[in-house]
Amino acid sequence: MSPTRPTIRDVARLAGVSHQTVSRVINKSDDVTAETRDRVDSAIVELGYRPSAIARSMARGETHTLACISPNLTDYTFASIIEGAEREARGQGYFLLSSSAESATGFEALVEELVGHGRVDGLLIINPYADDRHRLIPGAFPLVFVGAHARGEPISSVCLDDEAAARAATRHLLDSGCRRIALITGPLAEDCSVDRRTGFLQALEAAGLAFDHGLEVEGDWSATSGREALLGLARQRMLPDAVFAQNDRMALGVLHAARDLGLRVPEQLAVIGVDDMPLATHFDPPLTTMRQDMPDIGRQAARLLIEIIRNPEAPMLDVKLPAELVIRQSTQTA
Repeated sequence: MSPTRPTIRDVARLAGVSHQTVSRVINKSDDVTAETRDRVDSAIVELGYRPSAIARSMARGETHTLACISPNLTDYTFASIIEGAEREARGQGYFLLSSSAESATGFEALVEELVGHGRVDGLLIINPYADDRHRLIPGAFPLVFVGAHARGEPISSVCLDDEAAARAATRHLLDSGCRRIALITGPLAEDCSVDRRTGFLQALEAAGLAFDHGLEVEGDWSATSGREALLGLARQRMLPDAVFAQNDRMALGVLHAARDLGLRVPEQLAVIGVDDMPLATHFDPPLTTMRQDMPDIGRQAARLLIEIIRNPEAPMLDVKLPAELVIRQSTQTA
């Protein structure tokens, strides 16, 4: 017998059967006699043999591997979601493979590699509407959209309740006395940007205020786009008394631009973001924001995907998670 870790062939030799018979015993096949099964089980115990979970999964047509595909792996939001998904997957006996696709073409090739070659049991897709990638997803395959809800498609999703988060952020600015509020959106091709815009407008309407659409600027989630947005409004002599930036990085850019313009925050310009990224407390001044629990989004998305894999008849779910208002000095004086 092997001096190293025992193999299935070691078990077969000790039990006096073929390794195929050992495999059938391990996989609980019915075409094995009780006497043969007892001999194999005894050999397994005597040798201390542990069947490979991977091999058993492959024999059943399963990999116990999930894939999470995002536009990139460096964005803080994406990375936090993936971290939460990985922990949930590991806790349920699955391995999570993380990969990125910057374009629809790269996404299509990656899906073919993962799904077409049977490498994974299910997919988590972050930002499925960043481009046309949602059109390239194979039908009848377990998947969950993350960070966006399916647009009329029978696909489960997990995301922030973006409309509610934007309403709460805007109400906070209104409650602080602000009336001329600028909106800096993310790319409007993405669901979360559209939903946050909708929530913003709903809050203004509920307060009986009309929105000056000249105060709306489309950004790209970067601090640079936030900075350029406020500087552009200043050049047009359309400075607001508050800015709702749809993420913290753009809000950081607004704070930098306010400093360049000599505006006091929050006395002359209140600023609020979304995310509560770790550095938000270190901005100057510390940033008021809508905190979203991104690891929890990942956890719930992975949990939902595993449920779909285990029960293909499970109903589709559109899960929306709440945000928490975190008030700091960018909207109120100390």
